[in-house]
Amino acid sequence: MALRDVAHLVLTGGSMGTRTVAALAAAELSTSTWSKVHVWWGDERFVPESHPDRNDQHARDAGLDALPVPGANIHPAPAGSTEEELPAAAATWARELAMHAPEGEQTPRFDVVLLGMGPDAHVASLFPDRAELTVTDQSTVAVTDSPKPPALRLSLTVSALCAAERVWLVVAGEDKAEAVVAARAAQDDPALPASWVHGTRQTIWWLDEAAAQGVT
Repeated sequence: MALRDVAHLVLTGGSMGTRTVAALAAAELSTSTWSKVHVWWGDERFVPESHPDRNDQHARDAGLDALPVPGANIHPAPAGSTEEELPAAAATWARELAMHAPEGEQTPRFDVVLLGMGPDAHVASLFPDRAELTVTDQSTVAVTDSPKPPALRLSLTVSALCAAERVWLVVAGEDKAEAVVAARAAQDDPALPASWVHGTRQTIWWLDEAAAQGVT
């Protein structure tokens, strides 16, 4: 941010995203610094605005609005409820990302992308052995028939996530331990979406003791 005078942070959903926002909300943060931060999400459940399933709503409930980040710098993914609305929503989200991107690029220069991971090694809403995982010419993708409810979702693509300077995978729980070992040992394995993501400068796995059981 010192060089560009702006920073872009991508939050994860789920319990890890909620805990992260709650920790930030409880900290004493510099207003002058955080006023230059833009907040995005790696994926979103395609349900109506303010729906309790939405990742951005979880973040607001955890204290997002208490952070010294201007409202205009918070960028939730589009809301909706039907499969027919989903392609247009993905396109709208892609356009907003492009508005904050350097010339010729599809997304902002994300400084940090936070990602949780499921027991099946999915990240964002990119699930094992699904076509969305291999989309390379778009920044966003519409997800239908998600193996994890709700069925309709929006997600950043692998190429968008991997454009970040830093990708931090934040994983907790014994049920994730096997997937952590497998994903860390693999590269671009369609059965292990987490093995596809990395930062241009840094990739870190932040693991609790249970999730790190098999890591040597």
